[in-house]
Amino acid sequence: MKIISVVGARPNFIKIAPIDKAFRKFPVIKHMICHTGQHFDEKMSDIFFKELDIPKPDFNLGVGSGSHAEQTAGIMIRFEKVLEAEMPDLIIVPGDVNSTLACSVVASKMGIPVAHVEAGLRSFDRTMPEEINRIITDVLSDLLFVSEESGLANLKKEGIDETKIHFVGNVMIDSLIGYMDKIEESNIHNILGLDKSKYVLVTFHRPANVDNEFKLKELVDFLNALSMKVKVFFPVHPRTMKNIEDYELDKTISEGLIISEPIGYIDFLALTKNAQLVITDSGGIQEETTFMGVPCITVRNNTERPVTISTGTNLLIGTDLSEVMKAAGLILSGDIKMGRIPPLWDGKTADRIVNIILNHSKIGL
Repeated sequence: MKIISVVGARPNFIKIAPIDKAFRKFPVIKHMICHTGQHFDEKMSDIFFKELDIPKPDFNLGVGSGSHAEQTAGIMIRFEKVLEAEMPDLIIVPGDVNSTLACSVVASKMGIPVAHVEAGLRSFDRTMPEEINRIITDVLSDLLFVSEESGLANLKKEGIDETKIHFVGNVMIDSLIGYMDKIEESNIHNILGLDKSKYVLVTFHRPANVDNEFKLKELVDFLNALSMKVKVFFPVHPRTMKNIEDYELDKTISEGLIISEPIGYIDFLALTKNAQLVITDSGGIQEETTFMGVPCITVRNNTERPVTISTGTNLLIGTDLSEVMKAAGLILSGDIKMGRIPPLWDGKTADRIVNIILNHSKIGL
């Protein structure tokens, strides 16, 4: 059985790594990895292959950056050639990035079954490109692997055939659990001069927060103000850093706000685990903080991961940074929301996924 998994952006690598390891237990499966090149610099891509022990990709499409249309079209054209040459029995697409959408469309039109890892998540905000990617991928997929119970409800409401839907848990947590020893051994706190549990970790990358000059200035002002209360560490996405420099906001950054290039997976999780608070607009970080019991504030008006709020440690505050500051102040003063680990976030999701794929291969997808 020949299977191609697609990776394109930072979260994809984290999701595919444990699946690749699970496939290695079965010689009957030839598992290949196609890197679309959606994230293509060393800090956002290459380092993950090294840290997560993912084999060198069998295919690298090298699509690079561009508009959503340019990037999606480039991936589709190049991925079609891979499928024509290999004709796999199944492709696996994780998450909700442009690579996910593009490769699922190409495979579906060629009659090649598609498995979607992290299916069914919905923000119900179609202004988010990721929401469009999620919806279309789920419609086209033959196997839908769901990470939280909201995904089951969403897919059923949308009329997806229930025989295709499988509640398997969160494969990102497989990676987190698998590398916990390395996370504990990380020396990143000493390198950055941060005392454990005495800093705030911040990530922002969504265009609504960082691509507009006024919004980005507002964000930097907020982080500067927060850094007057507590040390703030901000590993900056390359696009965000370019905007900070273009708008000359780098000249306004205060001493307590520590910024850096993106950092590796192990070091980032070590910082997450030992943070007093995480403030983010990311999706996956909401899940990682929930598993590790770390307070998290999500600076968005919606989330596709509601279990992190209903069960976990996440607070969905919105994009009014004055409200975010109030929430952060409460947490830093000890008013902390307690959470629990959601069902099936147990480190065994990849094994469940691989077993389901093997069972379906016997009866035919």
